[in-house]
Amino acid sequence: MEFKQLVEVAEKWCSSVPFDLIFAEEDDERRLDFYAEPGISFYVLCPDNMTGGTENFHVWSESEDCLPFLQLAQDYISSCGKKTLLEVLDKVFTSFRPLLGLPDIDDETFEQYHAGVEEEPEPDHQQMGVSQQ
Repeated sequence: MEFKQLVEVAEKWCSSVPFDLIFAEEDDERRLDFYAEPGISFYVLCPDNMTGGTENFHVWSESEDCLPFLQLAQDYISSCGKKTLLEVLDKVFTSFRPLLGLPDIDDETFEQYHAGVEEEPEPDHQQMGVSQQ
């Protein structure tokens, strides 16, 4: 994919998450830098099969506080199959949810699912053969 298209995908992704694309550079390496408050930053090196560059996406952070959270995304990238930039960015976002003060994705799904469900009172159980009058 051309770098310009990757930048467009990144910008669109940023419109729905708390991250901003703060730097996009194609000259030395196809690199996209992202930042979100409170001081969360990471970058993505994009594949460049045309010039013999990296074959897969690579995510990293220069912040030691952020690095442990990127492990999930790094494991995902190194697993079988080619990944798209959007898939990689979504995995990074999931990884950083705790640092962003957001609930885990599983917790949020559970809450949304149960938000409209009200518990019904249990019916009174009648004993067989005994009428209640």
